[in-house]
Amino acid sequence: MNLILLTRDDFISAHRVCLTGRRHTHVRAVLKAVPGDLVACGMVNGNMGYGKIQDMDPRKLVMQVTLHQPPPAAIPLNLVLALPRPKMLRRIIQNVTALGVKQIFLVNSWRVEKSFWQSPFLDDANLVQYQRLGLEQAKDTVMPDISKKRFFSRFVKNELPAISSGTRCITAHPKTEQICPAGVNQPVTLAVGPEGGWIDLEVKTLEDIGFVTCAMGQRILTVETAVTSLISRLFV
Repeated sequence: MNLILLTRDDFISAHRVCLTGRRHTHVRAVLKAVPGDLVACGMVNGNMGYGKIQDMDPRKLVMQVTLHQPPPAAIPLNLVLALPRPKMLRRIIQNVTALGVKQIFLVNSWRVEKSFWQSPFLDDANLVQYQRLGLEQAKDTVMPDISKKRFFSRFVKNELPAISSGTRCITAHPKTEQICPAGVNQPVTLAVGPEGGWIDLEVKTLEDIGFVTCAMGQRILTVETAVTSLISRLFV
């Protein structure tokens, strides 16, 4: 936790917050802070800055906060992600949030098991928690927007053309010889399939709206590794 994320509910006055639970425990037991110390903090979807600890006991802490610094810039990426296995989803959302992705579309695919869509890992409250972990890690405050799209063809044909307009459109797929570009200096819409990759019809549906199919090379990567590697290759 490199940043203490704050919400409106934490404020007890205009510039003072009271924290309990996980954040209080982290400041007290991990940071080993004491009254008078400064800790990095930020408002969800707002500015960052610091909090000066005024009072702390085993149940709560009170800080005077100064939030004067904008969060880091987002990377210009729309991530279209075939819904991964639930436990992998948690790590992927956390990682891509830390990397600065702000627009995520979780989509269905022929190889996505129907049971994945009923997983509690996909509940909105859990998705928010994964995002918070990513923001705390990266010292960012802006929550990504996550949309769930159960119907692949409907989404790709009816919604994705407008979403991807003006961006470089790339389908990640291991069964092609074209290598993914590196160090692009423009917005990108990246479509990443499930374990086993997109089926041929899904690749063609994406190609029909202007997506170029690319691979990372000869190695076959897990979705979790592929997503992080692709984003790093494109932007970092």
